[in-house]
Order: sequence, then C-alpha cells, then structure tokens
Amino acid sequence: MFERYNHVHFVGIGGIGMSALAKWFLHEGVKVSGSDIQASQMTQDLEERGAKVYVGHKSDQVHHGVDLLIYTPAAPESNVEREAARDQGIRELSNFEFLGEVSREFSTIVVSGTNGKSTTTAMLGLILEAAGYDPTVLVGSLVPSFKDGNLRIGKGRFFVVEGCEYRANMLHLDPEMIVLTNIEEDHLDYYRDIDHIQATFQTFVDKLKSKGLVVLNADDPVSMKLTAERSVHYGSQKTNATYVLEGRETKPGEQIVSTNHGELLLKIPGVFNAMNALSATAAAMELGVPFETCRRTLADFTGIWRRFERVGVYKGAEVISDYGHHPTAVKQTIQAAREFFPGRRVVLCYQPHQHDRTKKLFNEFVEVLPLADLTIVAEIYDVAGRNEEHDISSRNLVETVNKSHGTHLTYASDLSNAESQLRERVQPNDVLLIMGAGDIDAVARHLV
Repeated sequence: MFERYNHVHFVGIGGIGMSALAKWFLHEGVKVSGSDIQASQMTQDLEERGAKVYVGHKSDQVHHGVDLLIYTPAAPESNVEREAARDQGIRELSNFEFLGEVSREFSTIVVSGTNGKSTTTAMLGLILEAAGYDPTVLVGSLVPSFKDGNLRIGKGRFFVVEGCEYRANMLHLDPEMIVLTNIEEDHLDYYRDIDHIQATFQTFVDKLKSKGLVVLNADDPVSMKLTAERSVHYGSQKTNATYVLEGRETKPGEQIVSTNHGELLLKIPGVFNAMNALSATAAAMELGVPFETCRRTLADFTGIWRRFERVGVYKGAEVISDYGHHPTAVKQTIQAAREFFPGRRVVLCYQPHQHDRTKKLFNEFVEVLPLADLTIVAEIYDVAGRNEEHDISSRNLVETVNKSHGTHLTYASDLSNAESQLRERVQPNDVLLIMGAGDIDAVARHLV
C-alpha cells in the first residue's frame, strides 16, 4: 500500500507512534517531511534517515507534491498545515486512521487496554520473531533489539500493534486477534464512565466476529464482562483460565513466574509484568508458538524505553524512568521497585499527566502517592491538543495527601525545581523513580 504514495507529510512527526510510521514510509522509499513544535532525539533520528523536519507549524511547509498528510490527534482541524492540505485537496488521515488501513493488509494482532500495552506488544513481537514468523511490529516505545526502535518491519503475515483506547482510536483497526490487558477508568475527558469504556471495548471485540480470537485477563472484572465468539483467558489460580499464573518468586533483579505450562524467568519486576508476560505467552501459544520459545525469549527481555527503564546511577542511587501515569501504574511500579531492590528507600518524583485525569482520579492519586518513602510531585503536564480547564494543580494533590495521611510530600513548580529538590535529597542506595507520561523523563537523563 505504500507504493501509492510519493510524498507524505506528518504533523507531529516527533511523537513515538508518528515517528514509527515515518520510518516505515522512509523504508519503503517514500519521501517524508513533517513538523513538530520542537526538535528532539526522535526528529533528529528521522532527519538522519532522510526526512525533512521543520520546527513549528507553517502552511508553506505543506508542498504541492505532498499526496498524503498524516496528523497526530494533538493537531486540531485548525492547525495551519492541516488547513493547507485541505486547501490543496491533499488527503488527510490521523495516524490511527492510517494504521487502520495498514491493519487490513495483514493478519493484525492488537494489544489494547489501560495498562501494559507497550510492554506486552514488545514481548509478543519478540516471541513471534524468535519463532520465525517474521512479524511487523509497531510499539509505543523503543525496543532495544529492534533496529528501528519503535518499529520492526517483517515479511510475514502478522502485524502486532498497540490499540490506543483514547478517543476509541482502537476502533480504526481491523484485528484478527485482540490481546486485552485490563480495563480501568481513564481518559474521562472522552469517556463518560467505566460503563462507556467497557461498551467501547465491546464494540472493538465485536469487530472480530467469527474470524478472530480475544485473549482476556480473567483477573480483571471489567474485561470479563465482555462477550466474544472466541476467547481464551489468562489469570491467577483463582480463575478457570487456560493460561494460569501459579506463583512468583522475586529476587533482586529478577522474578521467576510459575505457570501451568512451565516457568518464566523475567528480568523486569512486578506482578503486572508477570501478567504482561503471561498474556504475550498465551497469544503466542494460540498462534502455534511452543512454550519453550516464549520462555527463552522472555528470559532475554530486559524491558523497553521508559517502562521501568534503569537509566543509570546518581550519587549511588538507582535511577529508573517510567511512563506510568495512572494511579494503578504508580502503585504497581512502587511495589515493583520494593521487590527488585529490597530494603532500599524508594524516592518517587511524579509528574501528573493532564489536568482532567488528575481531577477525575484525584482520590486515587491521593491514596497511591504516599506509598513511596519520599515523594516529590511536579506540576501537571499540559497535554498538547487537549482543551481542558486548568482548575487543578499538583499543589492540591500535595496539600491533600499531607493533610489526610500526615506525610510530607513536596511540590515542584516545574521540572527544574523538581530536579533541584532531587539533587538535594537523594541519598546513596536510594531507588529513584522518575514517573509520568510527559517530559519528566528529561530529569532522569539529566541526573545520570
């Protein structure tokens, strides 16, 4: 399908998913240009690969030779480059709409759910690669063993891709298999409530009809309300799942996961990663991959970019960058740090992501933020393209937690202040979690 295009322009080319698509077009010999609000490592990499990247959005950057414009959902209809494309009769698609067209060219496996999508997508892609299926894989992160980081281009029939639930974007995809991690309240600037989220996932599962299979988390009560013509389940011993997590043994730097099919050795922490591994194993085995191939692949898996990523050491403290931004993810990541680094002080520097999420999940954040031994909360990351009220601050979180829990969380007005506080307060042998889906990852890189 790439051969029908000569020149594709990307609005928001530096995003993790957008940059993967841009690389794919470049690989297929298509001319690529694009713009973003700032230069980054992603945009620099694309320029080195041959893309023309502009900093800032201007109408004259969309040339007459462009025959397709792909835009990030953060770029509104009023974006000047999108308007220029419409004026010239250039076809416009969101990145998810284009991925929907791609998905119809493959046997597509979509990994979706509230948490764990990127890690599970990477795991499954690596397993299918090891099994000789030569899949194409698109991940919302960077996988160390993939030459292109967030993209693996294969010649096989399988396409493994994340299905983002924000604004029901996964509905653009046409799957033959869905791997569903879990369903929780999130993106409440779009969804009304958990029932609306569940109903949307039901619509997605219904797309499988008789041709496909959904892999469901039997421990997740919302997922188990979904109905499907063909399904298989993974879960703990309390369930009647086909793929069962029978127990875990945790040690510093590793965990041994016992399943009803054999043992998995993981170099990444937490029960949530054990479940991610189990879901990837279930999907792979349903596609005919032997358990031994899953075991061998997962034993070599050291994680992906910004998912409990061990960035380095600062003043004798282990520095970990993590993308988690939902209360459940914060809680599980703190627990995982305690498992992998027993007896060490856990320091959390957290940047909430989006004002609407912070407000609507406020009580949940109040419960999880004190779970670290020391917590610094940076000001909320303002997400581009989402028009929302700025009627809440991280300061509100800090004040509420300190009042209700008797703790002493501190507030950082910006990332510079957060970094300064860390430089003053981090001690040797600490485990430092730098968490959030915004730009707080830069703090981890600066420290080390």
